[in-house]
Amino acid sequence: MESTHGEVIQYRLPLGEHRMDMNQLVGQEISMEYLGRINCIRCGRETRRSFAQGYCYPCFKSAPETEECVLRPELCRAHEGVARDMDYAREHCLNEHVVYLAFTSGLKVGVTRLTQVPTRWIDQGAVRSIELARTPNRYTAGMLEVAMKDHIQDRTNWRKMLSGSDPGDLDLVSEKARLAELVPAELRQYVTKDHQVLELVYPVSKFPEKIKSLDFEKEPLVSGILMGIKGQYLMFEGNRVINIRKYGGYYIRLQAYG
Repeated sequence: MESTHGEVIQYRLPLGEHRMDMNQLVGQEISMEYLGRINCIRCGRETRRSFAQGYCYPCFKSAPETEECVLRPELCRAHEGVARDMDYAREHCLNEHVVYLAFTSGLKVGVTRLTQVPTRWIDQGAVRSIELARTPNRYTAGMLEVAMKDHIQDRTNWRKMLSGSDPGDLDLVSEKARLAELVPAELRQYVTKDHQVLELVYPVSKFPEKIKSLDFEKEPLVSGILMGIKGQYLMFEGNRVINIRKYGGYYIRLQAYG
């Protein structure tokens, strides 16, 4: 995914060794067929079931990519020399992290590596984002995020996000100033003076109204006019949506009828 301030985000879907330009398919009829095979995105072995968006069970239990601190940064112990893989941790945990504010289904706080800005915001379907703080590691960012949870949400309501929630006149600069005052004294040194607000625009011709979630395991063939893409979701005519990120490692045949 790629984004420039105020420009429409460009989505590319990896299919084997190729990357399909998905923006060009918005407004066209397409079909996506699950071919009944899943391979672990880490070790490559065939698996009957996928865990954590593409891993076989052994990798899910042992891989550094699925360690607990991926979802809960405050549990990271890499700064104490404890991790499933310290080489991985040095690259993904023991480096600069951003604590951010974003409008997805509402205003929320989150954490990501500096190198994942703005990809993480796009993944969550944010339409506006601002940096709140920068920390030297994942654990510190997690602790700052936890402190903010008493004052702001840390989760996205994906259904509301996909309905095209409008931030209206929400001023992220003012929200940052307000929340910065609530950061615990020992963490306040990490609050930044960066007041740049990033506006994110998605390739959507029409947002769904009453959402029907699709699942390749229950419905292996998904077809219809692609109405748009936002976050990790493809939106089809008839208010149907599918979280395509969930199906990492699945063998999918995509066809377009343009």
